Amino acid sequence: MLTSLAAAAQGLEPLEITTASGAHAFQVEIANNEATREKGLMFRRFMPADRGMLFEFEKNQPVAFWMKNTYIPLDMVFIAPDGRVTHIAAKAEPLSEAVVPSGGPCIAVLELNGGVAARIGLAPGDKVQAAFFKP
Repeated sequence: MLTSLAAAAQGLEPLEITTASGAHAFQVEIANNEATREKGLMFRRFMPADRGMLFEFEKNQPVAFWMKNTYIPLDMVFIAPDGRVTHIAAKAEPLSEAVVPSGGPCIAVLELNGGVAARIGLAPGDKVQAAFFKP
């Protein structure tokens, strides 16, 4: 895992997910404007196990994603303003144009490598901690 100084130099922010199995640390890229949210993780062929991308939105509302031009399977974690997980779309199919809906309003979406959510026992109601979320 990167030191916090090295992670910051790469534009990464710390994020922690607390599940029944404990606390799980990640370093995430932030997608907080239209251009970065539109590109997301497209065209990448690899993402380290402790990494992800956090899509931050201005409003708490339903959203939808797709996997067009995304080569790695992803778990999409939909998150409420207080950091609570509201929905998980596990192992979204690479290169698919199928719509992956949030299942309700969310303020952020965390994309992790496919299978990570199951490995850490992530479930709706679990807590995500990052600078973006209100305590």
